[in-house]
Amino acid sequence: MLALRISFLLLTLPAYLQAARILAIFPFPGPSQYINVVPYLKELAGRGHHVTSVNAFPQKKPVGNFRDVFISEVFVNYNELINELNKPMNLWQENNFINKFFVDVTRCVLTNKEVTETLLPPGRDQFDLIIVEALRSDAYYGFAAHFNAPIIGISTFGTDWNIDELVGNVSPLSYTPMVTTGLTDRMTFVERVTNFVDTTVAWLNYRLVHMPEQEKMYAKFFPEASRRVQLTDLNRNFSLVLLNQHFSLSFPRPYVPNMIEVGGLHISHKPAPLPKDLDEFIQGSGEQGVIYFSLGSNVLSKDLPGDRRELILKTFATLPQRVLWKFEDDKLPGKPANVFISKWFPQPDILAHPKVKLFITHGGLLSTIESIHHGKPVLGLPFFYDQFLNVRRATQAGFGLGLDHKTMSQQELKQAIERLLKEPRFAQIARQMSERYRDQPMSPLNTAIWWTEYVLRHKGAHHMRVAGQDLGFFAYHSLDVLGVFLGGTLLIVVVLWKAAKFLHIGNSKKKQKTM
Repeated sequence: MLALRISFLLLTLPAYLQAARILAIFPFPGPSQYINVVPYLKELAGRGHHVTSVNAFPQKKPVGNFRDVFISEVFVNYNELINELNKPMNLWQENNFINKFFVDVTRCVLTNKEVTETLLPPGRDQFDLIIVEALRSDAYYGFAAHFNAPIIGISTFGTDWNIDELVGNVSPLSYTPMVTTGLTDRMTFVERVTNFVDTTVAWLNYRLVHMPEQEKMYAKFFPEASRRVQLTDLNRNFSLVLLNQHFSLSFPRPYVPNMIEVGGLHISHKPAPLPKDLDEFIQGSGEQGVIYFSLGSNVLSKDLPGDRRELILKTFATLPQRVLWKFEDDKLPGKPANVFISKWFPQPDILAHPKVKLFITHGGLLSTIESIHHGKPVLGLPFFYDQFLNVRRATQAGFGLGLDHKTMSQQELKQAIERLLKEPRFAQIARQMSERYRDQPMSPLNTAIWWTEYVLRHKGAHHMRVAGQDLGFFAYHSLDVLGVFLGGTLLIVVVLWKAAKFLHIGNSKKKQKTM
């Protein structure tokens, strides 16, 4: 017995010796973003690290080594904000709207009572690592300078120009589209022009309008740190960025060494048993199977316009399949007998069920990854942000179709559903993509944990930082070199022109003398 106790201590003592204090900041009010990282944060806590999580969705039950700092302020006017996304805006207004939201969320974090009392006062607490939702919230990156700790960013949608800047990554605009454009890596000339313009406008809007606001907040809430480290230096010195993406889910593209793909780190590889009533409904579907319909956590089915909801209900009533519909009210007037509604479903466990044949989705990245992981074809009804891109990728890859939820007819919806269920190629391609995605040396969660502890072991990852992070705009893009070549060429042309002119004048004078 004593030997067993000694063996246990020898095995567990190194973990306790290496335990770190980690501050995680994921304050956004969209549940899907936090759903993506909760298993990762809990796994860190389970490995002995002490995790303080600043978030909008605190745990319902206590978790060992895990402390929540609840940011309730981010929910003020959130539903109104989601509804405003459907209003027509030009490109500059759209960027203003999005960036103002990020500024407001950042302010909510830095003015929260518990944050100001326990995290911001110098010397009150100490952390070995900062992990943040890296999404245009530069001011709270200041916690890294405040605690003199390395910082890791997590992007729940992959990368863009703003995420790239954190580690000096390169995203050629010729084949890496902005996530909001709905374009793919195979762009026409006109689409490349659109991608260039959209990216340039987004960059200018953030730099000229909203980055100054972030810098003001950084100076105000981190006065000592801001005197030591400029924010423009801080947000170019991330040790690591973890991306909720994978090349098998989208398209191949370049990454610097400290940008790591961990797409699907939230997915459990062992599906849990379904609740009894839900399992009985699915099992009773027979050979026809089940369709799962969910618009995610930000778009609520109950808020769909009446005519759209009626159209969907009538379509479902004509199908031989049973339908699971994530609907946020207790009652759905006119609900046909083959439809089962619930305010919440265990989505990954449902998609893992062999009788589930099709996923009708809003096209969010988490839902898209889950559908690929479980090899299910999708019908996408995108609403905003990266959803259009995700649905177009599904269509391009051949495991899904997309419709415009605002204009689709009942016939179009039914035809799309029938095509996806009856044409074998959609299910076959979904299974092929699932096989490619699952064929990884480590699970996404284990990959994220390994790299996180790598940063802890080496107290940062400065050795992975590319030299481009220390170059100015002109040097980085070799504009100074091009300037020298163009200037030299112009100088040679001018000299030759002057020489030719001089020789021409000389020859003219000689001719005049001979005459």
